[in-house]
Amino acid sequence: MNSEFPTLSGGYIRLEPLSPEHIDGLTAAAAADSSLYLWTVVPQGKEGVARYVETALKLRNEGTTLPFATVRVKDGAVIGATRYFDIERWAWPPEHPRHGGKNPDVCEIGYTWLTQSAMRTAANTEAKLLMLTYAFESWELLRVCLHTDARNERSRAAIERIGGKLEGILRAHRMAADFTPRESARYSILASEWPPVKQRLMDRLQR
Repeated sequence: MNSEFPTLSGGYIRLEPLSPEHIDGLTAAAAADSSLYLWTVVPQGKEGVARYVETALKLRNEGTTLPFATVRVKDGAVIGATRYFDIERWAWPPEHPRHGGKNPDVCEIGYTWLTQSAMRTAANTEAKLLMLTYAFESWELLRVCLHTDARNERSRAAIERIGGKLEGILRAHRMAADFTPRESARYSILASEWPPVKQRLMDRLQR
């Protein structure tokens, strides 16, 4: 496993570091009824996906993002994408134990979308389990944040079910999928909260 750009593998899906090799698969995965993506910006067409990948890799090279293609294990099909982003490394003083560490301190998880056939399957639950496990157990992060459109009641309920804590509503936070200023519900999970969150995700995956 490349420790800088890891592949995160589970039983249902694996998260492969995003590359131009995923463009065709992502183009096919995104070619669904656009009404399915009310709350998430999903690239459309090969040119749109190519720009999406190029932008994500540029941010990865800057060290602020780690994007993945979501691949179904049983047939190797690309079924969506997700990423770590807003990866931060804090300026710890020399006497602090975290000073000089190679790992980041906090990040967000988002930009997640799945093709129609993968919705309401184990894919999203396992992706969150894989990403949060790596974040808290390999990177040893202090906090992971998740944002969703404040209008997206299903997503908010899903985050709350696994133990994400609502921090508040960010007004005009970013452009929404319907090209309006989006209010974002901001949730977070702290390192101390990770064990019960992990158990909830594992329980959901087993069901």
